[in-house]
Amino acid sequence: MAATVVCSSSNVEVVCQSVPVTSAKQAPICVLGTGLIGGSLLRAAIAAGYDGWGYNRSAAGAHAARTDGFDVTEDLSAALQRAAETAALIVIAVPMPAVEHMLSAIATFAPHCTLTDVVSVKAPVAAAVRAHGLADRFVGGHPMAGTAESGWAATDPGLFRDAVWAVGVDEGTRADPWRRVVRLALDCGSVVVPVVAAEHDRAVARISHLPHVLAEALATAGAAGGELALGLAAGSFRDGTRVAGTAPDLVRAICEPNSAALLEVLDDTLRVLGAARDSLRAEQSLAELVEAGHDARQRYESARRWEITDVRPGDHNWLEDLRSAGERGGVLTRLD
Repeated sequence: MAATVVCSSSNVEVVCQSVPVTSAKQAPICVLGTGLIGGSLLRAAIAAGYDGWGYNRSAAGAHAARTDGFDVTEDLSAALQRAAETAALIVIAVPMPAVEHMLSAIATFAPHCTLTDVVSVKAPVAAAVRAHGLADRFVGGHPMAGTAESGWAATDPGLFRDAVWAVGVDEGTRADPWRRVVRLALDCGSVVVPVVAAEHDRAVARISHLPHVLAEALATAGAAGGELALGLAAGSFRDGTRVAGTAPDLVRAICEPNSAALLEVLDDTLRVLGAARDSLRAEQSLAELVEAGHDARQRYESARRWEITDVRPGDHNWLEDLRSAGERGGVLTRLD
């Protein structure tokens, strides 16, 4: 039984519900890195009917996965040789600093396998893939899901249900590998947003990486108020600092590879905060910031996706058509 996404659509909205269906057996997957995202992906894919196995650098992490009944090894070469023998889809699920090592091993042991990733930044991964001569079979990916927890113990096969999964449509992307990656995302319960790497990185700098930076700053400001401030802290402080509970090394691995885009949005945000500070000092007013922020939040809450139904992978101009649709809020909920 495979979990897929069945959706109905109108001009402005797509309503999705995950339901169990029977589907043709998919080609296997090999997940490199079985922490929160990679481990959850392995769990979700196997629940959806895939054959799958994984690699984890940590012996303790690999043992924990095996204890739960999943085929995870600390032997990278063995995992990749098995992938090469079975034409598996390889998923890179390690932080950006470890991507080069994974790609070097893939180039050695499984250079002809279809390849994707779930790293939070796309342009640096794509550049590294090209440098290792693996671009022909590569399709970038990024499921927009996660928690502040990490490691195999935090994995959840339902993590991607109804989540957005960004899938690359960069120039040179081939239709067959692209279909495999999209199918995996859909079978894990997600909806797919087609996007090119540079635009993805600029977007996630604003809605993912900046929130990490602001959460760290807010947590620091709260702690600077001493025990009284922390003792009075309630929902707004808790919610605003949630991702500051993420392991510091992981936050750096998420944010620092996207430094150019993050610096740009930090400058924008500092200008907004500076204007609010000046208004508060001169007029004792935060009206402009509060009203703009409220309007922006309302825009987020009222945003509706629409279903892309008229673009077929491999057709003339399909990559550009999908990129344009993704920019305008379009999503893929099925793959014909």
